[in-house]
Amino acid sequence: MGIPGTVTHPRSRRRSLVRGLSGVLVGGLVALALVLLAGWFYADRTGLPGPGAGMLVGHLVAAAAAVAAQVWADRRTDRVGTLAALALGGVLVGGLTLVWLF
Repeated sequence: MGIPGTVTHPRSRRRSLVRGLSGVLVGGLVALALVLLAGWFYADRTGLPGPGAGMLVGHLVAAAAAVAAQVWADRRTDRVGTLAALALGGVLVGGLTLVWLF
């Protein structure tokens, strides 16, 4: 007799870590897009310089695409979903680095 529960394997822990990390990155991108949107509204109302329309649209489209890709990766329980989450995290970090640092 014992308490029924799930057995976790080291691989599933790594997979959930990769998926969790990519989810946090996607959430950060969504938050960044919303902050840029709020900054654009504020700058537009006060006449101050703010983010351009290209940057705003680019971040909003990237956030929507990243959320769709994250949902797809989370629904896949196999290795393909884990690799997709890993690739999504790499693309997000690379893309934000290119846009904001260079």
